[in-house]
Amino acid sequence: HDGSGTTLVQPWVRAPLKVQRPFYPEGPEICHSVLLHTAGGVVGGDRLSIQLQLQPQARALITTAAASKLYRTNGLQAQQAVQVEVAEGACLEWLPQETIVFDRAHYRQTMQIDLAPGATWLGWDITRFGRTAKGERFTSGEWRSHTEVWQAGNPLWVDRQWLPGSEELINSPHGLAGCGVVGSFAFLGQSVEPELVEKARQLWTGEGEVGVTRLRSGSASSGESGLLCRYRGNSTSEVRYWFTAVWHLIRVSFLGQSACIPRVWGV
Repeated sequence: HDGSGTTLVQPWVRAPLKVQRPFYPEGPEICHSVLLHTAGGVVGGDRLSIQLQLQPQARALITTAAASKLYRTNGLQAQQAVQVEVAEGACLEWLPQETIVFDRAHYRQTMQIDLAPGATWLGWDITRFGRTAKGERFTSGEWRSHTEVWQAGNPLWVDRQWLPGSEELINSPHGLAGCGVVGSFAFLGQSVEPELVEKARQLWTGEGEVGVTRLRSGSASSGESGLLCRYRGNSTSEVRYWFTAVWHLIRVSFLGQSACIPRVWGV
């Protein structure tokens, strides 16, 4: 933040990743940036690394140009590692478009977010297992996701997920329960009151299964530290509609303005 708004000052990229020109649909305070994967999809053996640093008082919204595709592999694992540092008073909204995991894909994603005191992070992850429109199911392969959010040395949220492709886990109530889409939405860095949790639940009008809960810091003195929403169902548009509504609720309640849909989502 340079006093008049948030600017992108030190972009450094290497193929296949690219950062498109920033947009300011909400004015100079919030910088909208789009990440583009020029190869069109992730294959076994790929190693993607993303590092983001938000300086004090900066506000940024980062999304992706299109859905991410994880192609099947002959056994080699693909990996993506994201490291984020958010300084005092800064806020990052991490809103990638959905990920499609092809059958026989092997993938591991890690995300480490370090928040300074007074910093906030809001993000979601929407994943479809198998190209279900073609009748494909995720019956072989492996998908792993590990997310950690820390603030001032205290863990706010540590989330580890593992799904080995199999008919048993696809149909198990402890796995996908026959569904093809899962999603997580989290807001970290500020205390969330029970009334807002109830409002987030009331925003749900779809057919899938959802849950909303408050998150607690690893420090006993810190108390509640955020909000977590989960989805399990069969519709990407359904979960995205709900997450967008919760995003709007969080923005109005904590950031003082309504949600602004990135224009790339309409492409």
